[in-house]
Amino acid sequence: MDDFSSNRYYELFSELKLNQYEIGNRSYKERLKILNRLQQAIEVTYRSQIQEALLKDLGKPVVETELTEIYAIIGDIKYAKKYLRQWMRKQKVETPLSLLGSSAYIKYEPKGVCLIISPWNFPFNLTFGPLVSAIAAGNTVVIKPSEMTPNSANLMAKIISDVFTEDEVALVQGEVEVSTELLKLPFNHIFFTGSPNVGKIVMKAASQHLASVTLELGGKSPTIVDKTANIDMAAKKIMWAKFLNCGQICVSPDYVLIDESIKPQFIASCKKWLQSFYNDNPKASDSYGRIVTDKHFERLSSYLENAKTLNAKFEVGGKMNRTSKYIEPTIISGLKPEAQLLEDEIFGPILPIVTYKRLDMAMAYINSKPRPLALYIYSKSKANTNTIINSTRAGGTCINNSILHYTNHNLPFGGINNSGIGKSHGFFGFKAFSNERAVMKQHTFGVTELLFPPYTGFKEKLARLTVKWF
Repeated sequence: MDDFSSNRYYELFSELKLNQYEIGNRSYKERLKILNRLQQAIEVTYRSQIQEALLKDLGKPVVETELTEIYAIIGDIKYAKKYLRQWMRKQKVETPLSLLGSSAYIKYEPKGVCLIISPWNFPFNLTFGPLVSAIAAGNTVVIKPSEMTPNSANLMAKIISDVFTEDEVALVQGEVEVSTELLKLPFNHIFFTGSPNVGKIVMKAASQHLASVTLELGGKSPTIVDKTANIDMAAKKIMWAKFLNCGQICVSPDYVLIDESIKPQFIASCKKWLQSFYNDNPKASDSYGRIVTDKHFERLSSYLENAKTLNAKFEVGGKMNRTSKYIEPTIISGLKPEAQLLEDEIFGPILPIVTYKRLDMAMAYINSKPRPLALYIYSKSKANTNTIINSTRAGGTCINNSILHYTNHNLPFGGINNSGIGKSHGFFGFKAFSNERAVMKQHTFGVTELLFPPYTGFKEKLARLTVKWF
C-alpha cells in the first residue's frame, strides 16, 4: 500500500475521505440547501467583489463578468436544482426473459473524493461550474485554482470557507508544485481544465491510482465561412466570439477558413464590427480586456513578430503595449503554413484568415490537425453544413453562431482526444462525478438455476435453446 504520510495535503485529503459517505448519503433536500447557499453567495453576497477581482486580474468588463462568469454559474445551479431529484432517483431498466424473476436499476452514486483543477481565463465559472456538478452528485472536493489570477483565487477561497466546511469542500492555493503534490494523492475523480500538454500530465498522474478523469482541454477550433453565408452576420458573430475576454477562451474561434471569393467582403465587415464594438481605439474602450500575464503577452507578441517575419498581411490591428499587457484586436491573412499562429493554440486576440478554393480543401485542412474542442460553420447551405459535420470530428459545433453551445445545459460540453476526455454541464456533469452502479435483485426462482451443474445432455439442449431464443 502506498504511503502518503509525507504529502502535505494528505491530512486534508483524509478528512474528506473520512467524510465522503456522510456527504454522499445526503438527501435531495440537503443537497438543495447547499446549492442554495452557493447561489446566494455568488449572486448576492460576493457579486460586486467578483466583478472587482476579475477587473484587477483580467481587466474584464462588468458586462462580461455578469454574462460569462456569474450568469454561467447561476445557470448551472438553477439547472441542477430543477433536475436533481430526477437524477438521484433509481433508474429502472428492463429485465430480459432469461433473467425472469429479477429486477434491475442503475444507482448514480458519488465517486468519492474529487479534485478540481481550474484555469485562469474564467476563474469563477470554470471552478464553480464543475463544483456544482460535484456537490450535486454528493462528492467531497478539493479545489486548486490558477495562481495567475490571484485576486480571484483569494476571493474564491473566501467564498468556499463561507459556504462549506473543510471536510466538504476545501480550496488550496499555490503554483505548479501544489498541483503536483495533489496529483500524487488517490483521488476518485479528477476534473481538469487547461491545455492538452498539462492534460497529459494530469492523466498520467491519475493512471497511477486508476482515477477517472474529465479533461476539458483546448486546441485550434476552426471556423468555416462558405460563399453561401450571410457574410455580415458571420463577421459580427465571429468578431464578438473571438475578442470576448480578449480571445482567452478555450472555445474561441482560433482561425477562419473562408472561400477566397468572399474574403474581401468578410474583412470589410470585420473592420466595421470591430469599430462598432470597440471604437477606433480599443485600448481606451471599457469593453475590451487585457492579457492575463507578462508571460502570455510575450508569447502572443512572438506570434505577431513571427507573422511579420513571414510577410503576412495585417488586415486589422497589430499594436501592442507591454506595460498594460494590451494587444489590439488583430486579423492576419497570407500566413505561410509554418507560421506559429497556424501551429499553436493562440488563446489571445489574434485571428488568422486562411482561404480555400473548394470546400473539400477546408475539411482536409481541419482533418490534418488534432481534433478540436469546437468547430463553427457559417453557411446557408444545408448540404454544405451536413457535409462538413459528417466529414470532420469535434467536441461541439455551432451553425451560424459561435461559443453559445457552451451555454445550453441540455448539451454535453467537452472535447475529443487532444481537445478533451469526458463531458460536463447539466446531467452530463452530474454523470461525470457519479458512478453508474448496476443493481439487480432476485425476487423469485431464477430460470438460470436450471443450468447449474452437474451438466447433463438435457441441460446442454437447454443451453442451446437459451442461446437461440433468449
